[in-house]
Amino acid sequence: MSGGLEVLSLNEDDLYKMLKANIHLCDQICGFQMESYVYKRNPSGLHIINLQKTWEKILFAARAIVAIDNPADVCIIGSTNNSQRGLLKFASHTGAASIAGRFTPGTFTNQITSQFKEPRLIIICDTHTDRQALIESSYSNIPTIALCNTSSYVKFVDIVIPCNTKSTLSVGLILWLLAREVLRFRGIIPRDIDWDVMPDLYFYRSPTEIEREEVGKEINQEASAGFVPPPVLTAADTSQLGEDDWARIDSPSDVFAPEPASKLAESWGQ
Repeated sequence: MSGGLEVLSLNEDDLYKMLKANIHLCDQICGFQMESYVYKRNPSGLHIINLQKTWEKILFAARAIVAIDNPADVCIIGSTNNSQRGLLKFASHTGAASIAGRFTPGTFTNQITSQFKEPRLIIICDTHTDRQALIESSYSNIPTIALCNTSSYVKFVDIVIPCNTKSTLSVGLILWLLAREVLRFRGIIPRDIDWDVMPDLYFYRSPTEIEREEVGKEINQEASAGFVPPPVLTAADTSQLGEDDWARIDSPSDVFAPEPASKLAESWGQ
């Protein structure tokens, strides 16, 4: 598909990103409709996706999105945690509508509900968890783009983007690449200049990970401010001390010794 134009070919930098995000590592199960996207199986039994075909499908999906005149007529859907941050960023950068979280049944078919939508194109991040949206799109005759694993449900999907849908980095990077290609096809950003938006913005981050980073920042700030913890004597340190050294060390009984009764009586008399 993109072999005719060198400017649309997969470059080394994008290929390195895709490998680092484990886009090519999929499930041990592979449906017959996804066999054409599989390169081979690794020794552990996982199917390896041909990344050249993934890149071609990203370009194909970007062309379909650009063909929609009104960007708001494109709706991206995702209910899993690893896709919600990426789809919200995708909607923000491309102007598409988004449904993050649980998909309400009847959104595409029941005109009475307040959530009723009539998109001209939908993007699904996982066909397993978002199957209700996929089925309703078939009822309404809405073209569908879907991120599909080797074991994914691909019925009613018009454009399959083969990738690892269980990895946070994989889903986020696919949506980042798709958003970048959409903006390039629209002429908003040139192809000879890197996009100033980092892929990290599309990656889901768990609350525990954020809390761990905040604690690390506080420790670094204390260290930079000159905070030095008090020294702790170990058994090895005390074994090398002489008699004079022991005399200079305050014993706990000296530090916490109570005041004499005479001094207490004087203080009471005052």
